[in-house]
Amino acid sequence: MLSNLRQDFVLHFGEMGSRWGINRTVGQIYAVLFLADEPMCADEIQEALGVSRSNVSMGLKELQAWRLVRLSHKPGDRRDWFTTPDDLWEIVRILVEERKRREIDPTLTKLRELEMATPCASDAHAHARIAELRELIEMLTGFYDDMARLETERLVALMKMGRKLGKFVSSANVLRMKKA
Repeated sequence: MLSNLRQDFVLHFGEMGSRWGINRTVGQIYAVLFLADEPMCADEIQEALGVSRSNVSMGLKELQAWRLVRLSHKPGDRRDWFTTPDDLWEIVRILVEERKRREIDPTLTKLRELEMATPCASDAHAHARIAELRELIEMLTGFYDDMARLETERLVALMKMGRKLGKFVSSANVLRMKKA
């Protein structure tokens, strides 16, 4: 039985999961494992969520495909045990990398294909817009690649510096508007 705190978190992740494009149960399985202090077996997850064993099994496979759940074994126990990475930054990196691989990379490939085609006169504007979009996505993926190579400590420092810079620029804009 989940505590009220855990239950609220798990239910929220289930709701958000469907908005993120994953099954509600998959989101709930992830949430249960994320909050667990010890690895859990499928039976424990099933009991915590009150869902079918097949739902748990399919959800765990999907989470493993996303690399968000790790499998381990205990000596003398034939069951599979599951956990999530402890490092929150690792989780964020995995999520962003997987989203890029599954969504951005195929889109970029398609945009490049479309841009290489010779457009008819009536498609000149559409062709130009496709080229603009490809350039923007390439710039963003280049930025992502640079950020992905940074050590976590440097990435955190860069993000903090970016927030300070954003506040400074906002303050400068307010001052400029007051003078005008």
